[in-house]
Amino acid sequence: MADKIRLRVVTPTRLVLDEDVDEVTAHGELGEFGVLPDHIAFLSTLVAGELTYKQGATKRTLAVGGGYAEVLDNVMTVLAPAAEFASEIDVARAQRAKERAEKQLAQLNREEKDWEVAETALQRALVRLQVASKEARR
Repeated sequence: MADKIRLRVVTPTRLVLDEDVDEVTAHGELGEFGVLPDHIAFLSTLVAGELTYKQGATKRTLAVGGGYAEVLDNVMTVLAPAAEFASEIDVARAQRAKERAEKQLAQLNREEKDWEVAETALQRALVRLQVASKEARR
């Protein structure tokens, strides 16, 4: 029985994280899920959301912009288009992205092809702002 799970978070441009952790929580298409050592193997799509992991008493959070999570043999691999720690988030830029997406959504209806793109951009910006604000409160 393992006492840790290896967490790897990878984006197209970098390896964001590769560490042994005690537990992971992420947001999948079907809702939030948790992963502990010796978890059953599975694959899930991710939505924009917080990915939280614990190492002992320390809890860390990443803003993840969707992607995929695979759990296999005590390794959780997250492939995401974007992932960043709170300290890496440019809050002013995230706020501008939020405002742009809200403006686009106000000008579109749900049937237009750009609706989903704008909605995804808004969710990513909101997650980035949420992760940055949590870190600022600590």
